[in-house]
Amino acid sequence: MTTPRLQLTGITKRYPGVVANSEVSLTVAPGEIHAVLGENGAGKSTLMKVIYGSIKPDEGTVTFNGRPVQVRNPQEARALGISMVFQHFSLFDTLSVAENVWLGLDKSLSLPEVSASITAKAAEYGLDIDPARPVHTLSVGEMQRVEIIRSLLTNPQLLILDEPTSVLTPQAVEKLFVVLNKLAHEGCSILYISHKLHEIRELCTACTVLRGGKVTGVCDPRQESNASLSRLMIGAEPPALDVRALHAGANVLEVSGLSLQSADPFGTHLSDIALTVRAGEVVGIAGVSGNGQSELMVCLSGEDTRAPAGSIRVAGQDAARLSPGRRRALGLHFVPEERLGRGAVPTLSLAHNLLLTRRDAVGKGGWLRLGALRAQAADIIQRYNVKANGPDAAAKSLSGGNLQKFIVGREIEAKPKLLIVSQPTWGVDVGAAAQIRGEILALRDAGCAVLVVSEELDELFEISDRLHVIAKGRLSPSLDRADATIERIGEWMSGLWDDQQNNNRETAHAAA
Repeated sequence: MTTPRLQLTGITKRYPGVVANSEVSLTVAPGEIHAVLGENGAGKSTLMKVIYGSIKPDEGTVTFNGRPVQVRNPQEARALGISMVFQHFSLFDTLSVAENVWLGLDKSLSLPEVSASITAKAAEYGLDIDPARPVHTLSVGEMQRVEIIRSLLTNPQLLILDEPTSVLTPQAVEKLFVVLNKLAHEGCSILYISHKLHEIRELCTACTVLRGGKVTGVCDPRQESNASLSRLMIGAEPPALDVRALHAGANVLEVSGLSLQSADPFGTHLSDIALTVRAGEVVGIAGVSGNGQSELMVCLSGEDTRAPAGSIRVAGQDAARLSPGRRRALGLHFVPEERLGRGAVPTLSLAHNLLLTRRDAVGKGGWLRLGALRAQAADIIQRYNVKANGPDAAAKSLSGGNLQKFIVGREIEAKPKLLIVSQPTWGVDVGAAAQIRGEILALRDAGCAVLVVSEELDELFEISDRLHVIAKGRLSPSLDRADATIERIGEWMSGLWDDQQNNNRETAHAAA
């Protein structure tokens, strides 16, 4: 028999009050693309960090290429041939892309050589990035590109990928899958974590399922359906969304003539953005990360108040120069793509994090009603099935998906008139994603206007009434969901809607 590339036996990792991994065993063969499935908090990230040397297990053994190893840190992991792309990135904000990549490579290489390698690898995989850009100027999606490129440059024997496709167009996902299959054919083993079940069924040849820190099943995902994988992962199929007929009302958000130079020298300038969102509808914006989404979001949320007067109207009032607090007074609530740092203060409790956007637990004279605050947080934890050690748990103690559920719940439970959500289900499991999408649709049906920015096309097709695409700081015309296709939206992500519209006009003119 072929010696396994990686073999875990009885891996156990305990934290105060929780067992993250309990006697986990896993075997990955050379050239195998092996999925690790599990709901948020199932122990997937902990297990991957054990393999990569970021965490020391309390019990169990790790065997790599038939030899028992103790991987004490990521540097030793990389020396063995193990590379990892984290869901929560391990990048230094003040360094450039090239400098961050250089830290994990052979120091015999010069920085210009590393920059050239980044450019070549980025072009090869369709993950374009400027090596000279400081990391703090990148969007979350662009940071993920840096992590992917850094891992590929190490020529790994085992590549661990955590949610790697969320920044890619459908066409680029296909190209990445070609690359991953080629790597596997050449003998590289791949551990693949994704909540996109169709990706796992298409790409992976084996799958280990975790639930509550324990292995609950091993299967060949090619022989499974999305429903059967969901049952293995969460014990049930996600509930079907209740998509009702659209009954849109008056305009709640009106954007017109919004052109703005990015405050970031490496950012994307906005050019003549125009869109409307009506009460009782969901409008989706698709696009590859780094095409102006971040700049548009900070304009709409009030974090950037440089927008031309009259270019942004909320509930009929000019909001272009209003602060976030004054926009909230008009009924606008916002969920940013960055959970820790913008969506929540890492060291504060979940209860105190409610105060970022809500004031209903603040009494006369500014005194906090701590009992009411904890009760509100406890209600959100219960309703949105947030796995946390109560309302006093620090935000940073939650998994990414559970923190996302809490932040989305915080804003939805504020009963907004206009909800703007960026990447609502990035990194959450299929059950939690279905719940969040269902809550968004329920909010829409209650008369709220909802604007969703997402790189998950399936998500946008599932919940949007109308769709736009943003590319290079420009916003496409809107498309009714019934008229949109994956192929068409994928083409528009490259900014090709003008060419397509011109072709349609020419065809119509010729037919006439």
